[in-house]
Amino acid sequence: MRRISKLTRVAVGVASLGLVATACGGTSSDSGDSDSSERGVAIAYDVGGKGDQSFNDAAYAGLTKAKDEFGYKTADIEPTEGETDADKEQRLASLAKQGYNPVIGVGFAYAPAMKAVASKYPDTTFGIVDSVVEGKNVASLVFAEEQASYLAGVAAAKATKTDVVGFVGGVDIPLIHKFEAGYKQGVEDTKPGVQVLSQYLTQTAEEGGFASPDKGKAAAEGQIEKKADVLYAAAGLSGQGVIEAAAKAKVWAIGVDSDQYKQAALAPYKNYILTSALKDVGGAVYALSKSVQDDKPLTGTKTFDLKVNGVGLSESNPEFAKVAGLKEAVDKAKQGINDGTIKVKTE
Repeated sequence: MRRISKLTRVAVGVASLGLVATACGGTSSDSGDSDSSERGVAIAYDVGGKGDQSFNDAAYAGLTKAKDEFGYKTADIEPTEGETDADKEQRLASLAKQGYNPVIGVGFAYAPAMKAVASKYPDTTFGIVDSVVEGKNVASLVFAEEQASYLAGVAAAKATKTDVVGFVGGVDIPLIHKFEAGYKQGVEDTKPGVQVLSQYLTQTAEEGGFASPDKGKAAAEGQIEKKADVLYAAAGLSGQGVIEAAAKAKVWAIGVDSDQYKQAALAPYKNYILTSALKDVGGAVYALSKSVQDDKPLTGTKTFDLKVNGVGLSESNPEFAKVAGLKEAVDKAKQGINDGTIKVKTE
């Protein structure tokens, strides 16, 4: 099996996947009693699991696309509350042992486990989302979240009427700092003087920052009381609470990762989801699956940025086009990011 040592960019389109949302969790596998040669991609979810209408569901969409196209067996496994790195190691090893290929850890929390497991299964291609793990058979799938967040900041600055907007981060970690940094810069570059209120729900993922809609709702309500009329959440499942609070107060929410305007579970609030900062996790899962199917498995670091449509901004809500100057400002910002005249901060 031939391997590609490094491929710094993989062109996958944000719009290429019709994200499949599901409102239920649980562990699923359709491997049955089939021979392991019929088994394809397996994903192990991050905190919040399937049904978050965001990060994990985007990964599931990529798995579904690969399953439908290649006709093989797949598995998607939920995390357990309070699990350790040893638990994650056991999960990844079990999937590899059963013959799934590739095996993908959805989220940076899988980094220690993947580093420990990948070398023990050299014939299996592993993938990890949002972290870099060195290994001859590991593909690190990372994103320019700050670029999509910059565009979200442009949208917020154009849509605000109070000149106060909000940012809610799930957990106070470097990955989510990228979202905040890009958002703040986009707001400031577009409309200097707009105040950005920032709040992180927890210091660690174990405290539920990515999996607690109630925490997200409370944070959003606090920002709304301070006159914020556009709220952007990078908080996984907790973001649903932010969107609910925004809709109740009849102010704008900006979704994340998936196009949350299109998510069935969020349909009651969709009219208040102005846009979403897109992160094509599904496209990355599919691209890695296809590379293994083609017997040319990708390895090394893959960066999904605006130039390859790995990140972007949705325009699904018809109200997006009605906000004065919004479409033009976003298009101008995209051009600036792509040609290098706009350098987006990550801190």
